[in-house]
Amino acid sequence: MAGLHWRGGSSKCSEMPARRARAMPTSPIGRIFANTAWLLGGKGFGALCGLAYLSILTHSLGLKGFGHFSLIFGTAQALIAVAGFQTWRVVVRYGSAHVHAEDWQKFGRLGMLCGMLDAVGAACGCAIAAIAIYGFGTALDLNPAFVDTAFYFNCAMVWALVSAPTGMVRALHRFDLAVYVEAVVPTGRLIAAIGIWWYGPTVGRFLFAWAVIDLFEAVCYWMLARRLCPQAVRLSNIGRWRETLQENPGLERFFLVTYASATLEAVMRNGPLLAVGGLIGTRAAGLFRLAAQLTQAMSKLSTLLTRAVYAEVALTRVASAAAEFRKLAYQTSMIAALAGTLVVGVAMLAGERLLQLIGGTDFERGAGILVPLAIAASFDLASVAFEPVLHSTGRARYALFARLAAVTTLGTATFLLYGFGAEGVAWAVAIAGAVSYLAMGGWALRTLLRNSASEAQAQA
Repeated sequence: MAGLHWRGGSSKCSEMPARRARAMPTSPIGRIFANTAWLLGGKGFGALCGLAYLSILTHSLGLKGFGHFSLIFGTAQALIAVAGFQTWRVVVRYGSAHVHAEDWQKFGRLGMLCGMLDAVGAACGCAIAAIAIYGFGTALDLNPAFVDTAFYFNCAMVWALVSAPTGMVRALHRFDLAVYVEAVVPTGRLIAAIGIWWYGPTVGRFLFAWAVIDLFEAVCYWMLARRLCPQAVRLSNIGRWRETLQENPGLERFFLVTYASATLEAVMRNGPLLAVGGLIGTRAAGLFRLAAQLTQAMSKLSTLLTRAVYAEVALTRVASAAAEFRKLAYQTSMIAALAGTLVVGVAMLAGERLLQLIGGTDFERGAGILVPLAIAASFDLASVAFEPVLHSTGRARYALFARLAAVTTLGTATFLLYGFGAEGVAWAVAIAGAVSYLAMGGWALRTLLRNSASEAQAQA
């Protein structure tokens, strides 16, 4: 691995202005900690900003207004999952080998193909947004005055999802620089929230600000990818997609499977909020959204570990033995499980107080929603290494099967429990999280054991 460009070795990307040597630990788990530390520094700052602007939103809009904001934002998140192709996973999965070999031409063709797919997804997302917002806005209990606003916001958000440059930065292991780009959103939202609060808070103004800030972050990510590897981010690479498919066998299948899996994951994340809005009401959706946001803030480590682990597992699969690969998966799973236990403990002991502090007395009723959502988040944390293991070993379809089982469970449990209000839907999320953890964990363990057995036979 001494030849990797971020380790200071020789590089064909010699003119890269951002090619600074960054000292990295020699062990995979050490590199995960180093990358997660960078992410945690940025996301810790982002979480504090997030809680601050969330408090401004809830206090200035009230429960009803925040409910409308939550439904529109939740619809956008669900739409992003359908229209966004999660191409960063493709870039990391196949690009890690090109980075390891320092073949920047292949890396660039792969990245720009994924950039084209992002654009196609955004265009499709606008069409889907028109159907969803204008055709089914009433089913979500959405105020007719917000229909046009919701449509334009959704269109902006799907164009702001630039997954390809994010994958390029992660494949290059430049998590340190990504921190600064990702600080744009929480910083911008906090500044905008304060300004809107002072000038006059409305749902439309908050949504407009959120959309502009996310679009600006997308531009910044492309600029960062270009700065890190200018030989890769070139318009001349766009028309060479046929070469890319030949150079990365199995890419089409991997793309389709991971897209389907990510879509099902998004149903898990955003479907419950929309179900609460449609089946129970806007006020209940506001409570559910705040509880979900607080849970996500407490379990932010899950997202950070996923990003760092995904890149490191892909690299370890290429450059290390099966024993090292298996050890990495076990270590990250144990660390994440401990973090998940901590999240549940905080939710049980301080959940009601935190909700009251952030949203006011109207929102403290969300404590009954917070605990089951925290349990669901703990399952996400504990399973942080499972999907990267399955993807890197060519068994992405098993992750898809696990997601499908979880979504089926979620739908069934929601139907049976929504009569208990938003709390019932939250427990449906927790049950589905348990199913996903058991299914994906079982397949990941089986994969690790098979890889070890295959390597032992090859060495015999």
